[in-house]
Amino acid sequence: MRRRTAASVPFEEMDKGTGKNQQKRLCLLASLSAFFWILLLYFHFVVLGGNTVGESVKLEAHSLNTGSKTPALVTDARLTNTPSKTTPFLDASLKNTPSITSSQKKENFPFMRALRTIENKSDPCGGKYIYVHDLPPRFNEDMLKECKSLSVWTNMCKFTSNAGLGPPLENVEGVFSNTGWYATNQFAVDVIFSNRMKQYECLTNDSSIAAAIFVPFYAGFDIARYLWGYNISTRDAASLELVDWLMKRPEWRIMGGKDHFLVAGRITWDFRRLTDEESDWGNKLLFLPAAKNMSMLVVESSPWNANDFGIPYPTYFHPAKDDDVFIWQERMRNLERKWLFSFAGAPRLDNPKSIRGQIIDQCKKSKVGKLLECDFGESKCHSPSSIMQMFQSSLFCLQPQGDSYTRRSAFDSMLAGCIPVFFHPGSAYTQYTWHLPKNYTTYSVFIPEDDIRKRNVSIEEVLSKIPPEQVKIMREKVISLIPGLIYADPRSKLETLKDSFDVAVQAVIDKVTRLRRNIIQGRTEYDNFVEENSWKYELLDEGQREVGAHEWDPFFSKPKDGNSDSGGSSAQAAKNSWKNEQRDQS
Repeated sequence: MRRRTAASVPFEEMDKGTGKNQQKRLCLLASLSAFFWILLLYFHFVVLGGNTVGESVKLEAHSLNTGSKTPALVTDARLTNTPSKTTPFLDASLKNTPSITSSQKKENFPFMRALRTIENKSDPCGGKYIYVHDLPPRFNEDMLKECKSLSVWTNMCKFTSNAGLGPPLENVEGVFSNTGWYATNQFAVDVIFSNRMKQYECLTNDSSIAAAIFVPFYAGFDIARYLWGYNISTRDAASLELVDWLMKRPEWRIMGGKDHFLVAGRITWDFRRLTDEESDWGNKLLFLPAAKNMSMLVVESSPWNANDFGIPYPTYFHPAKDDDVFIWQERMRNLERKWLFSFAGAPRLDNPKSIRGQIIDQCKKSKVGKLLECDFGESKCHSPSSIMQMFQSSLFCLQPQGDSYTRRSAFDSMLAGCIPVFFHPGSAYTQYTWHLPKNYTTYSVFIPEDDIRKRNVSIEEVLSKIPPEQVKIMREKVISLIPGLIYADPRSKLETLKDSFDVAVQAVIDKVTRLRRNIIQGRTEYDNFVEENSWKYELLDEGQREVGAHEWDPFFSKPKDGNSDSGGSSAQAAKNSWKNEQRDQS
């Protein structure tokens, strides 16, 4: 049978076969086209989409960190979302985007340049740079020009001289060193600290590499001008103007002020007015929302608030070089101390809870106790020489609460190598956690107030039971703490020793650095943080993240009216502090 050629196939049959083949080809082409477009769309939106977002983060971060001293927060609409509560500066959308790597998220934070300086081992200032705001002079220098108005009872002009150290003290009785001693006012830390900052070795004009930002506002001097006889509008004016000025600055937007710190050489209660009643005490600086983000260094902090930190009262000693400190320490080691204990102070007859009356009685009855009574009129308590001479001749120095929790005398006594005896944990242990060891038994003695108040404990008996060798070890510990408790002369710089200023600045830097790292990691420093328990967190050991019941809870129970800040006893303590200053100047 012969095979027919195509030419022999009738036209009708060929036409029918061709139509069927064309339909098959069209179906195949349509299927291939659909598959191609599906593949193309998948590649574009799934594969390239993630890289596009990630790349935009890199590009945006790069533009923030180059050519700008004051970087701003990212405003890319694709990354905008409500921040999480525990990580206020970490964008929530980034946390849930798997296509963005950890390094890409880090680049999104405007403080990354500052953190990266820590890794530069060739830079001695890496991780230590401080940026200082150039405030209008009304917030600082203008106050010094009007120094006569800084206190109702004291002419502060002489105390603001010599960079805030006050007039030099003559060493007539041989109690002091020949140099470095000044009649320093206990509330002069504002200007001393600011002048010390001018000598800080790691200042920078580039805020983007700053480990922290200093605000040279003389908050203590400001409120001192207006505490008596002025309305609340006048008392609050400078504080409100300050935060308004700061919040307009690009540096503020980096962390909302959480990397800012300032110093106020007064007790915290002067800045914690709870109400707008004219009769209420102080101003409301520390209750302003912006101020709650900043760290405020005060000579006495609140146990129930998280935005203030205690730093030492200034003493009379302000060395200009290391040798001044070494010579003084060696002299304190070799002194003969004839008194077992001593106390310098006055009774608080208007305060039924004060134990000063009982302490004075015990001093008077003891043959090994020394008393320096302080009251209105002429008193040796107003003589730095008399006070230091008594402390230098005592093994232990009694430090009950002053008009508030703390008193300058505690630092004067430790400067003299005298072991402090505290009766309330708020007088030192929960206050100066940056400057004093957590293990308070290494340098001090604690006798609970109730033990004295109930008259069932003899101070002399408690102290005399401490073995002489233990006393020697404790005294050596106190003497070793001296460099970190004093403020060096602001016009010079210690060579190797770290003074109170250095300790405080490093503590602020560490605090800000921890916060920045926690923000990047999306975590908080503590679990279930309760601000009312602020005093407890500073006592935690490294690695602990939560507080519980504490043996000192009874000392810090909130008043029944719930006003644990400037209300009630706290405001009264602040007023009494001013009355005490009036007595000192009379």
